[in-house]
Amino acid sequence: MTEPLRRLLPARLAKALCVIVLALPLAGISSFEALFAPDADLWPRWEAHDPAARATIDHAAWEGLLKTYVSADPEGLNRFDYRGVSAADRMALEGYIAALAAVPIDNFNRDEQKAYWLNLYNALTVRLILQHYPVESIRDIDISPGLFSDGPWDKALIEVAGEDLTLNDIEHRILRPIWGDPRIHYGVNCASVGCPNLADTAFTGANTEALLERGARDYVNSPRGTRLEDDTLVISSIYVWFQEDFGGDVEGIVAHLLRYAEPALAARLESAGPPQDHAYDWSLNDTPRPAVN
Repeated sequence: MTEPLRRLLPARLAKALCVIVLALPLAGISSFEALFAPDADLWPRWEAHDPAARATIDHAAWEGLLKTYVSADPEGLNRFDYRGVSAADRMALEGYIAALAAVPIDNFNRDEQKAYWLNLYNALTVRLILQHYPVESIRDIDISPGLFSDGPWDKALIEVAGEDLTLNDIEHRILRPIWGDPRIHYGVNCASVGCPNLADTAFTGANTEALLERGARDYVNSPRGTRLEDDTLVISSIYVWFQEDFGGDVEGIVAHLLRYAEPALAARLESAGPPQDHAYDWSLNDTPRPAVN
């Protein structure tokens, strides 16, 4: 399906259709649901880089915000305290995003660029939630162009090197096609409970590999990524929506899960048979509200 055609489809209709077929075996619905997820569609303009460059990009401001406002809940989900962000730290976030917009990103090596785009995506998402807070879900922020807009992902949020960019541009036209790394899905965070964790430290050219590996292990071994309900293997919808990044079929998805599964989970995956269902929780990854007495 081409991108123009996909954008003509009402997103809520697509969601409804997916719900209708959810009871079918995964092997029968994976291709269907993948139609409604963006393809990895390279934007060639962003291929420019300097492999010999040794300069680094300063992400200290973002690091400070993450250390202040990200905390893990008892289930291992990293939550962001949107409610608690101070006016000064909102300004710090704005300053950080503005600084990234001014970076001549073509002049950096691939490692620095990868960290740059991951941090920019996550910082823009946090800013977006703060601009519209309180919201129950990022999907409630219907600012994308089009009558049937669903969510913010196709709204231009920043200009880099003279180009207006959306969140979908960063994830699906830059990160996924340029690096061809399925672990990108463990690095970008959509402010949702069902998403892999928002890293509690900034990506850098030096630490991105380790952070993506940690993110993959944490997610695969969490109930959000993989779980058994009775004898039914339930996986995250991310593996269905973007199955092309995980081997292209059920066997590829399972192989990816086994790569990161702890021994107990690996044994259960090998005995459970192919996944039969998938799920995703779009509720906001906010810190819990204080109990009211």
